[in-house]
Amino acid sequence: MHSRTSGPTRTGRPRSAAADAAILAAARVALVELGWSKLTMGDVATRAGVAKTTLYRRWPSKSALVVDTVAALFDELELPDSGSLAGDIEGVVLQFAEILNRPETRTALMAVIAESTRDEPLREHIRVSIVDRQKRLVLEGRAKAQERGELPVEDDTETAEATASLIFDVVAGAVVHRSLVSAEPVDVEWARQLTELLLGGLVGLGEERAATRDAGPER
Repeated sequence: MHSRTSGPTRTGRPRSAAADAAILAAARVALVELGWSKLTMGDVATRAGVAKTTLYRRWPSKSALVVDTVAALFDELELPDSGSLAGDIEGVVLQFAEILNRPETRTALMAVIAESTRDEPLREHIRVSIVDRQKRLVLEGRAKAQERGELPVEDDTETAEATASLIFDVVAGAVVHRSLVSAEPVDVEWARQLTELLLGGLVGLGEERAATRDAGPER
């Protein structure tokens, strides 16, 4: 059986990229105008100029559609490649906060997170479509910093992946809490302070691991 909150299915005829884009764009506008509670699949289908059956073949529920709408917004995030790790982190933090402050993101993200507390398939959809996709920024940023000699290279792939997940959790958690829970501004000064805090931990962690590796096994 297929979960009601699983992502778009890909059986049958090839999907139309244009229809997908139109549907996501329509959902985004509907979120701005109507909010989560009043948004309906029928309204989105009408705005996108597609049949409801077409919409339901792609997204089996409103929650699944809204998750992918938010995911498309977060895909706009880009690594600034400022020439320094600090600059890259600050740039991503400010971009992330700007996207969170958009009305369609604000209303949708809080709603689907609330829904996911009692819907495990939806929680997995959020993890795969939003969280895992955006970890690319951490990997890109860390690789650039390693090329510049700002961070040590981690030979242990499992440790490197765990570190990337932790960095993402710290940055995303801090910005989401600041923007959506505390309702405080994420400005340049706050981004700088968060970056300083994060870098202190990253550099210290990297030096500790490098020292342990260089020391070799205890005798």
